[in-house]
Amino acid sequence: MTTHTTTDATTYTARPIDPAVLKDLRTADDADRPMVPFADEEGGAPLRCCLRRSEPGERIALVSYAPLRRWAAEAGVDPGAYDEQGPVFIHADDCPGPDLRGHPFPGAHRTVRRYSAEARILGGRLVGNAEALDGAFDEAFAEAFADPEVALVHVRAVEYGCFLYEVRRA
Repeated sequence: MTTHTTTDATTYTARPIDPAVLKDLRTADDADRPMVPFADEEGGAPLRCCLRRSEPGERIALVSYAPLRRWAAEAGVDPGAYDEQGPVFIHADDCPGPDLRGHPFPGAHRTVRRYSAEARILGGRLVGNAEALDGAFDEAFAEAFADPEVALVHVRAVEYGCFLYEVRRA
């Protein structure tokens, strides 16, 4: 997990897809399709297992993942209509997980989507300004978790809406 501490000493942890979930996804994804690995010739795919971009030649796969559904099952709640499933890149084989500082996948606009303990969307925020992304994320997380109703946030790519990673209340 990637941990980042803000100036007010609050710690936010970017959570990759859990290793046990990765094991499941490598057998059958959340759309019940088998994983189809391939060599990433160009590199640059955002890997949700280790929260970094792929290197050219790495063996990866694009799988369907339902992050809120999995969190809701763990929390014992029903995600209802907010249950989304979408494509994510993962390593086709086990990897050591993240080893990063700061926020994963910087340099682009993102959305920070807030969810309640009942798995309902409570709002969101666009995070931009590539020159000051870490500060913008810190501000967005602080704003989200200042609301006691917020249990977790999803960080998503603006251009495709893809899930990138989750941050939970500390």
